[in-house]
Amino acid sequence: YQQATPLRDPTTFEILVYEARILATAEYAREGGSIPAVGGKSTLAVPATFELISVKEEVGIGDRLAPAATREFVNFAPHAPAKPISGQIISVYGDALNAGQNHVVALNRGAADGLEQGHILALLRDGPLVTDRTVAQPTQIKLPDERTGLLFVFRVFDRVSYGLVLQVEHPVTAGDRFTQP
Repeated sequence: YQQATPLRDPTTFEILVYEARILATAEYAREGGSIPAVGGKSTLAVPATFELISVKEEVGIGDRLAPAATREFVNFAPHAPAKPISGQIISVYGDALNAGQNHVVALNRGAADGLEQGHILALLRDGPLVTDRTVAQPTQIKLPDERTGLLFVFRVFDRVSYGLVLQVEHPVTAGDRFTQP
């Protein structure tokens, strides 16, 4: 895993969770221990050896090892939330700034807010502020928010969830909103 980074709520800036990206899968190969140092008065540590089995991204000094989480396979049918829910995209998973179809995004809502695996959500982009020049005195107006796509929630934690962008008309960025379809 890479060093964990905080995921913050875009509105309150509260840290919701720390996210550690998986870089690779490794298997334990040899036990570590210690050996006598030259002169025999002290010992030198010998680290355990792990072999990288599959690699998604470069693994480097300072990256962490942790036991692989057991995967639970749950059958669920895609469905809309039973009650109204809304929130924002916290981040696009990986190093991308924008998400498109089949990209994963983190949401600032989780099980504590009523999100469940299988929920389908609508993606919304805030309507821009523009100047209305059709009146005698030009004024600022806000255009309506636009629905830009659909999101499928596949992993839910207490305060954060992950969703797969199913369909999108415009790139999805951190700060974009979601709601029930």
